[in-house]
Amino acid sequence: MRHPRIIIASISLAAAAAIGGGITAATATSSAASSRPAASQHAAATVRTVQATVGGKTETVLVNSQGLPLYYYLNDTAAKSVVTGGLAALWPPLTSPSPAATGLTGKLAAVSDAHGDQVSYNGHLLYTFADDQAGQVTGQGAQGFFVATPGLTSITGSATAGSSSTAGTAPAAPSGNPLGY
Repeated sequence: MRHPRIIIASISLAAAAAIGGGITAATATSSAASSRPAASQHAAATVRTVQATVGGKTETVLVNSQGLPLYYYLNDTAAKSVVTGGLAALWPPLTSPSPAATGLTGKLAAVSDAHGDQVSYNGHLLYTFADDQAGQVTGQGAQGFFVATPGLTSITGSATAGSSSTAGTAPAAPSGNPLGY
């Protein structure tokens, strides 16, 4: 009996997400993630604000020290990230044992979880998006992730970001585009 030949190919993170994570192949781009280290670092992370275009509007958003936009995930709690495996590869957590803030009025903290000391803002755990570059917000609304803004409503305890305590913090995704931009 002949066995079929198995071929293993390498694909980008964006293409992998297109296969199983809600980003369509038409919107997937090649990922820069393989050429840069994950946002997970052991140095102090600095979170600051910049002006960026989000959904066609100029908004003030949170970015890391490299200028990459920061996002929060709707299904996380203030104490636990549920972003794991391939999702964590596409949405690397921002980690630092001693995060610093520049120009923020909310609470920045390090939460000990499966990713180590993950940085949170007003209780929302923060992530970058593998396909973003400094000054670009390309992950808005994708896979339950939304760009973090200085006015992000606080969550506490085990309440999820999708609960009524944070209603209105996630901008509605415009119809016709599954990525929300």
